[in-house]
Amino acid sequence: MKQTKFIAVLSFVLLALAPTACKTQTQNEGGFPFILPKQKPDRQLSAAMERNYTNYMAPRPEDNELYSQFKYTELKGFDYNDHNGTISRRDPSKVIFENGKYYVWYTKRDTPTPPKGAALCNDTIPSSDWDLADIFYATSKDGFTWEEQGVAVPRPPKPQVGWRSVATTDILKWKGKFYLYYQGFMEASGKRGDDCPVAVSYADSPDGPWTPHPEIVIPNGGEGEWDQYSIHDPHPLVYKGKIYLYYKSDCDGEPNLVRMQGLATADNPLGPFTKHPLNPVINSGHETTLFPFKEGIAALVIKDGNEHFTVQYAKDGVNFEIAAITELMPTAGGPFIPDAFTDTKDGRGITWGISHLTNVTKWSENHAILLRFDCDLSQDVDDPGMKHLFNYYKPEFYYKHGLNKKQRERIQEQTEALKR
Repeated sequence: MKQTKFIAVLSFVLLALAPTACKTQTQNEGGFPFILPKQKPDRQLSAAMERNYTNYMAPRPEDNELYSQFKYTELKGFDYNDHNGTISRRDPSKVIFENGKYYVWYTKRDTPTPPKGAALCNDTIPSSDWDLADIFYATSKDGFTWEEQGVAVPRPPKPQVGWRSVATTDILKWKGKFYLYYQGFMEASGKRGDDCPVAVSYADSPDGPWTPHPEIVIPNGGEGEWDQYSIHDPHPLVYKGKIYLYYKSDCDGEPNLVRMQGLATADNPLGPFTKHPLNPVINSGHETTLFPFKEGIAALVIKDGNEHFTVQYAKDGVNFEIAAITELMPTAGGPFIPDAFTDTKDGRGITWGISHLTNVTKWSENHAILLRFDCDLSQDVDDPGMKHLFNYYKPEFYYKHGLNKKQRERIQEQTEALKR
């Protein structure tokens, strides 16, 4: 009797499981659909196809709001002394719109000679492109033609922070006041001068006058920590009722420096800032370019590291994931972000900004220029021309990236060895 009941129960269980077993077996009957599903299909997927539906905002780049190509336009209004290397403009801030016009701040070097390196520099000869620099600003009515307004933050007298150079600035608007964060160099670059902290100046108007805060606002990390030597490229946003200031630092150096990005937050623009315990929050990137997007923060990870040439996204502003992969990204991009300081809960994204290019002519005349970039990383724009998948380049572009003498010699030696 007991055995009969057991067999009956077992038969019931097997019948109940049968549809599920059949579904598992038949789920992948037939090949993957020819028309790419917009939603994740109900079938077993390879790791690559699983990523396509879970790691990105859409399975096709054209539909991914955080995918874009970038287009560039020469700016009018800036003089570079015939590009002889004595005038340089680089590392633009975010662009803001105030008083009926656009504003941008940047590092400007105007020296008798181009950079000569740490061994030959002095009080007037720069060691690097950002040495002996001040922070200038310009305004524009249309974003293409700019008028330089003059110095915003000059180098202070020695031995104050930044006496050697003030550079790589970015702007914050907080409760009706304006704050410029920047690197304060106290020694020429190349003589450990890059080991510089973040300083800040504040004003009631984007036109100044700017008052320097007497204290360092974000100090270097402790001995042995990844950011022990430098806090570069401060980039403030207003997020979750606080100031989220992202920055880049250099670490390691065997053989090359590793560049990653960290986060420090504060309730007051003058600090104290608290570094996030999960730092670094981005494992790649040479400069900082971030903006509110939907409920989180998006980042252009432009150069350096395993994840360079990516657009990344963090719903919490901390845990970034790759959202898109692209090319020709803007170097040191300073985007126009209308909601950078509104503490938005639905960031709208960006469509343009200002970036820089270095080594415009040759390294002996090294200097940087500002240029405009445009893109479609916006919820409010649908520009198919920005969403194409790759660029075509002429042969000359590839030949410029040819082998050096040492590499040619190595290849020749390998060929000769095969003949023996």
